[in-house]
Amino acid sequence: MVTASKNVIAATGRRKTAVARIHLVPGVGKLEVNGRDFEDYFTTPAMKTIALMPLQTVDSLKKFDVKVKAHGGGLVGQAGALSLALARALIQVDPALRTTLKKPGLLRRDPREKERKKSGQPGARKRFQFSKR
Repeated sequence: MVTASKNVIAATGRRKTAVARIHLVPGVGKLEVNGRDFEDYFTTPAMKTIALMPLQTVDSLKKFDVKVKAHGGGLVGQAGALSLALARALIQVDPALRTTLKKPGLLRRDPREKERKKSGQPGARKRFQFSKR
């Protein structure tokens, strides 16, 4: 969805129970997540790498300002959701980038969710100890 007023591109990404909604604007590379600086929000290098993978793949790290609202799940799930949202937004900017982003799997929504706990047992797969006698 491209808004005509400020040329803002909006996109959504999801991973597990985390949701990241982003607004992508041409700029200098400023990243803000939930009103905080990107570096302060995602603390480990692994999370930063996951989140910024689409921008690094197309060499657009310093071309856009990104404002993110993330909620649900944990920080790693939110980083994955942000990655998918960025990839979707970059395709809206330039549809020719689709093949570049699709090859490393950045456009695929990770479908894995937590398995529900079953009744009569302590977890999803775990069983209480069997006693023969």
